[in-house]
Amino acid sequence: MSQLTHINAAGEAHMVDVSAKIETVREARAEAFVEMKAETLTMIMQGSHHKGDVFATARIAGIQAAKRTWELIPLCHPLLLSKVEVSLEALPESNRVRIESCCRLTGKTGVEMEALTAASVAALTIYDMCKAVQKDMVIGPVRLLTKSGGKSGDFNADGVTGK
Repeated sequence: MSQLTHINAAGEAHMVDVSAKIETVREARAEAFVEMKAETLTMIMQGSHHKGDVFATARIAGIQAAKRTWELIPLCHPLLLSKVEVSLEALPESNRVRIESCCRLTGKTGVEMEALTAASVAALTIYDMCKAVQKDMVIGPVRLLTKSGGKSGDFNADGVTGK
């Protein structure tokens, strides 16, 4: 098992020094799900929610969240993201919405937290917009799908890893 990078020799939390790392293209994808009643999902799909387009609002929220991850997660570096994409898909057969985010940059540190934050906040936005009609929606799982670039190599949630 790897050593925790955010813990220094004294066992204290600290921000990792990435100044000696070389810049590489890095990308990460994450997903999240929101489970709800069929009626709630139908309302979203038909665009009949009185607050407006739920998917458009969630997409913008996810993009904004990725750009501000460093303000939310204490030891994250502020990053100059070159791409943030959030897609939402209604899955009526399972009464869920699937959210997938993709973040990319050329830099010295990865974008996994940005991708996870984008997917999570998009899911929370769906909940926020629809809580008036359904309070027992379930968010999850939220997970990292892939990451590429950097010293630790590539990661694929389906088991294909390496550099």
